[in-house]
Amino acid sequence: MSTAQRIVVDPITRIEGHLRIEAETDADGRIVRAYSAGTMVRGIEIILRGRDPRDAWAFAQRICGVCTLVHGIASVRSVEDALHRAIPGYRIPRNAELIRNLMIAAQHVHDHVMHFYHLHALDWVDVVSALKADPKATSVLAQSLSGYPRSSPGYFAEVQKKVKTFVEQGQLGIFANAYWGHPAYKLPPEANLMAVAHYLDALAWQRDVVKLHAIFGGKNPHPNLVVGGVPSAISVHTSGGGQDATALNMVGLQTVQNVIRQMRDFVDQVYVPDTLAIAGFYKDWAGRGEGLGNFLSFGDLPSENFWNPDSYLIPRGVILDRDLTRIHPIDLDADNEIQEFVSHSWYKYSQGDAQGLHPFKGETELSYTGPKPPYAHLDVEQKYSWMKSPRWRGKSMEVGPLARVLMLYASGNAQARELVDMTLKTLDLPVDALYSTLGRTAARTLESKILADAMQGWFDQLMANIKAGDVRTFNAQYWEPSTWPKHMQGVGLMEAPRGGLSHWIVVDDARISNYQAVVPSTWNAGPRDAQGQPGAYEAALQHNHAMHDPKQPLEILRTIHSFDPCIACAVHVTDPDGEELVQVKIK
Repeated sequence: MSTAQRIVVDPITRIEGHLRIEAETDADGRIVRAYSAGTMVRGIEIILRGRDPRDAWAFAQRICGVCTLVHGIASVRSVEDALHRAIPGYRIPRNAELIRNLMIAAQHVHDHVMHFYHLHALDWVDVVSALKADPKATSVLAQSLSGYPRSSPGYFAEVQKKVKTFVEQGQLGIFANAYWGHPAYKLPPEANLMAVAHYLDALAWQRDVVKLHAIFGGKNPHPNLVVGGVPSAISVHTSGGGQDATALNMVGLQTVQNVIRQMRDFVDQVYVPDTLAIAGFYKDWAGRGEGLGNFLSFGDLPSENFWNPDSYLIPRGVILDRDLTRIHPIDLDADNEIQEFVSHSWYKYSQGDAQGLHPFKGETELSYTGPKPPYAHLDVEQKYSWMKSPRWRGKSMEVGPLARVLMLYASGNAQARELVDMTLKTLDLPVDALYSTLGRTAARTLESKILADAMQGWFDQLMANIKAGDVRTFNAQYWEPSTWPKHMQGVGLMEAPRGGLSHWIVVDDARISNYQAVVPSTWNAGPRDAQGQPGAYEAALQHNHAMHDPKQPLEILRTIHSFDPCIACAVHVTDPDGEELVQVKIK
């Protein structure tokens, strides 16, 4: 029989950044309280003070080593919004909006596929069990799901041989240190072998699809961006000298078209079928991990321009208490709507830590008061995380693919409704199943389908503009700070793969006087606030989780990974005196 205890998972693996989870269980092993702690400090806001706003995106991209594009675009949009507020006629060219849409959607699809196969699938797929599979039966299973060409018995036999070699040599590598054989794994061997094969296919697939960012942004990660548009000069020639030599030409655009096709094919033939097939064995997780029931989306992907939210593919708004009949509007400038709290965060506010601050008035003053490492447990009655606690009208919110799919569904988007209804019918689950660990995972897949399809439309519009003679991608009218007012402020909003992202900038005398980034994993992974309200991670873990074995916390990983945590960027390994501890050489 289980006994009440505190389970610590630190670090949470297969995520970006550094996250610690502490969970209290009752005598039956059920989680009754959970705590989410970011164990590293960010500090980009401090670094940006006093800098040229036009350079902010290059620094802001370094907030994360995964979501480099999205922080860059949010930063650029914050400066553009400040200009638009001061000069209402300010716009960026339509081609720039289309190229940004393509880059953002490509980031989503790439990120979601990578997350499903390389970070989250191993919570549901037993790699070692794949050794027991019959490759012929696996082929029959795969071909019953889709027309994906890499589904022959010979191909699955080859994958199985690779895995067997890893296991026999004791070199599981990326598959090591998992909980293989845990009774919570329910897939038959053939489904496990199919999923492992697709894991390897996704590794090869992602090498090709990142070309879209490299073509439009010059490189990936950290593609180039610019306030006023995109740095993608367009040439109508196939090749040539002079400026045409570095411009985006028809050869590059054809490569973009090929990438879009590759994305759509993999989503349609592999990602969607795999999600439905695997989910069918784990329908009990449709009643676990709900969390808050409150969802927020800033909206994104305009068909007209950034300042017309009605033209967004993904709507802006808030859903409260699961009520899909009403979408609440968001007032970005209201002091009492979006706020960040630090009651349980290692920061301090000049007017006291119990109040919340709107990001335009936000403060970033580090104040670590936690235990000296190493320590057994955090003092969760005090401050216990390097993440703040964002709130909307004082309420905790979940952001991310589930929030966006629910917003699309509630707003009547035809494709979203069709996909959600199809998924629920296939799995024989009610609408309430969306509010769960399984629902969160499925929403990410369905969103990938919606965005991959939308990319073709944006590309067709871009090509039509070019053929009509419109090759503008940059508005230089207010590039020079001498044309700016002495004081301005703006917010760059976007929907990153992991949820609503906002960069808030205040500019005085053409220099940044305040900068605040409220990121998706702050909304989801933030600690409790002054009222004791948990963040989304904490609330989700407190919903119907019973631990089979505290030493193998697979149940915790499943729900935390369903959010796709992205806590922060890289850190340096040093001793207390700041000296380097280790160097790693790659030959």
